[in-house]
Amino acid sequence: MWHFIVNPSAGNGKTGQQIPAIKSALKKAGIPYKMLLSERGWHCAELAQNAIENGARKLVAVGGDGTGHEVMNGIFNQKVVPTSEISFGFIPIGTGNDWVKTYKIPRNIEQNIAILKAEKTTFQDIGLVHYLNDKNEPTQRYFLNVAGMAYDAFVAKISNKERRKVSSTLYYYWLIFKCLFKYKTKHARLILDHKTTEQKYYTINIGLCKYSGGGMQFTPHALPDDGFFAVTGVKAMSYLGVLVATAFLYGHIGKHSKSDLSKSKSIKVEPMHDGETLLELDGEYVGKAPVEFVLLEKSLKIIVP
Repeated sequence: MWHFIVNPSAGNGKTGQQIPAIKSALKKAGIPYKMLLSERGWHCAELAQNAIENGARKLVAVGGDGTGHEVMNGIFNQKVVPTSEISFGFIPIGTGNDWVKTYKIPRNIEQNIAILKAEKTTFQDIGLVHYLNDKNEPTQRYFLNVAGMAYDAFVAKISNKERRKVSSTLYYYWLIFKCLFKYKTKHARLILDHKTTEQKYYTINIGLCKYSGGGMQFTPHALPDDGFFAVTGVKAMSYLGVLVATAFLYGHIGKHSKSDLSKSKSIKVEPMHDGETLLELDGEYVGKAPVEFVLLEKSLKIIVP
């Protein structure tokens, strides 16, 4: 039995509109299923965890990157079975759909159902993140794609509050421009496998996969199963410098003079004297530093083409 965790509001309501088509494709493919609909924030994580605790072993997230983020967290929050025993599938109908780009998972529903039925799987690394929430409480969460700190998290915080019915890439560019003149770079201490760097960062990205921000590649050197975090640190730059740098974000950020690309198994980010360093995970704003990233190697079993 497949359990489909659906966020009807994902993609500005497009996911809810596609439910009849999904049911039709499942019936045509002869796949037994149960469909669970989320009703609020973080409900997808709760639905996934409860489903597993009640015997589910095949879960499919239906929506955008935020939906996948929640369902994956539900998988890792449960303590009934090892995560390696749970298959994670994805039907992308959201706005950004960045994680699926790494695996070339199609948006066509019937093609996607055929992939689920074939049940070809692989394993991906997952990141466990310890941080402070906005109430300064120690918190932890998992991520499966890309984490962003400093300016990226500032944009995500605004984005989570101000959803707009536009294409994700255009929306992200609009937010970059809108937020650029409000954001002030802060000093941070970045510790990678015991190597420490202290400076003002425009942005810090930690990737398990390559794509984020509606198709941008902040971590083009990321591989989802190589046992390393891909890290991109970009030093502070002028407003004009930021606008010019956007041309490098689609796979060429490593060529920018202000960027530093590396790989690491362990990461810590600590705030310094001049303010907070914010954090987003898979596009969802969650809190701030101090942050510690722990790598869980090949811990998520995913269904791929």
